[in-house]
Amino acid sequence: MIRTAAALIVLLFTAEVRSETVDVKYRRPVDLKAFECRDINRSSFIQRVCYDRAQSYMLISLKGSYYHHCELPSATLEGLMGAPSMGQFFNQNIKGTGSDGPFDCRTHRIPKY
Repeated sequence: MIRTAAALIVLLFTAEVRSETVDVKYRRPVDLKAFECRDINRSSFIQRVCYDRAQSYMLISLKGSYYHHCELPSATLEGLMGAPSMGQFFNQNIKGTGSDGPFDCRTHRIPKY
């Protein structure tokens, strides 16, 4: 038993540490090491939200595809996370309605990673 526990501890310390990378639509893959990610289980539309507070940059998984939103204030993120309907909040407050939206990365600064 002690040998097994010791072997597991050695494996943990010698295992290669890799950060997760996700493919983001309309952008190259992004490494998530700078992000705080939350898995969402109370929405059929939103599966995961990742946010880099220092860059005000959000990645969101919608129906399995990641999208990015630039210069998104942390207050808007908290509104999304606390909304009774996350999908409705996203559609009304974050999503663009054409060629531009309030946090559309085509017209806002995109962080470099």
